[in-house]
Amino acid sequence: MINIALPKGRLGDKVYELFSSIGYDCKSIYEDNRKLVFENKDNGVRYLLIKPSDVAIYVEYGAADIGVVGKDVLLETNPDVYELCDLNLGKCHLCVAAPNDYVENTGTVLRVATKYPNVAKAYYRSKNREIEIIKLNGSIELAPILGLSDVIVDIVETGTTLVENNLKVIEKVAYSSARFIANKSSFKFNEQKINLMVGKINDKNI
Repeated sequence: MINIALPKGRLGDKVYELFSSIGYDCKSIYEDNRKLVFENKDNGVRYLLIKPSDVAIYVEYGAADIGVVGKDVLLETNPDVYELCDLNLGKCHLCVAAPNDYVENTGTVLRVATKYPNVAKAYYRSKNREIEIIKLNGSIELAPILGLSDVIVDIVETGTTLVENNLKVIEKVAYSSARFIANKSSFKFNEQKINLMVGKINDKNI
């Protein structure tokens, strides 16, 4: 059995559809229940439904052999895993956003609200800009509206949420999409099986 860490939610649904289309289906995953583990012995796969931000942890420590995670998470957490390919799903950007009338005061420390503190620190370090990180886990857009921060660093897909909250993108930090990752030890033991999956995915994405 190959253990596959599948992110819960909309991205996970798209990833499962992709895997199913290349021969790794598991019909029981559509059952209306609270199960988190689904397997198809015929295909030799076991799907584990996991919170997106935790997928890389499960793969790094070998609880899952392979998994799918956003590049944004890989940039933030830098897990010790192999990044095998880009699935071309969940495309978005990590961006700096601010209120529409924002004018930066370069003479002060920039207050940055984000759930990506490591990405933000690295980005502003490259610009030699002194910042104060305000770590948040949700509703990041509220921070500059309420004066908690000057700007935010967050994932932007369509930009609709920013527009609705009178915010705008002022800088793009990094591109993100769903990446196929593998545990390093598992890859050595299952290299043929995993490379076969990667090959099928790449053929599908051509």
